[in-house]
Amino acid sequence: MRMEDFTYDDVGATREPGFCPPGFHALDVRTRIGEGEKAFRRAAEAVLTWEMHRELGVGVDASADRAAEDVDVTVTLAGMIKAPCRVVYTVDEPRRAGWAYGTLTGHPECGEESFVVERTGDGTVWLTVTAFSRAAKWYARAGGPATRGLQNAYARRCGKVLQRLCAPVSEF
Repeated sequence: MRMEDFTYDDVGATREPGFCPPGFHALDVRTRIGEGEKAFRRAAEAVLTWEMHRELGVGVDASADRAAEDVDVTVTLAGMIKAPCRVVYTVDEPRRAGWAYGTLTGHPECGEESFVVERTGDGTVWLTVTAFSRAAKWYARAGGPATRGLQNAYARRCGKVLQRLCAPVSEF
């Protein structure tokens, strides 16, 4: 993994449940997406190919069509705020799929965020968005708690968008 340009030390740490470095704010949002193998495969594909993010209405400029370690991704918010990141790991297992990216120089925040789809033993499909972050740019610092509220809303919106994308194939 290329470590240059990351803006934090604990690269890959969103793999560890509940981990949050000192001085960072934790985020953990879990959303029920649907039921069954088809819903899991559809959700996994939407997450791994950036489709979920694009459907959120954010710009996605990635160095590959699919999430993979070392893929550089710039997310653009409101057409103005550019957030450069790099994929630090992926998960591609029979019942879990997703990835995490870490912030690079120029990102308004400092930290890591993961997007993982899981199919539990009862067949329920979940999206979990996990992150730890702190402000890096002046405007993120100025936003204080409002910035964290926006991050939480973004994570919840990821779940709503993925529910919509998976609704036609879910076995409710």
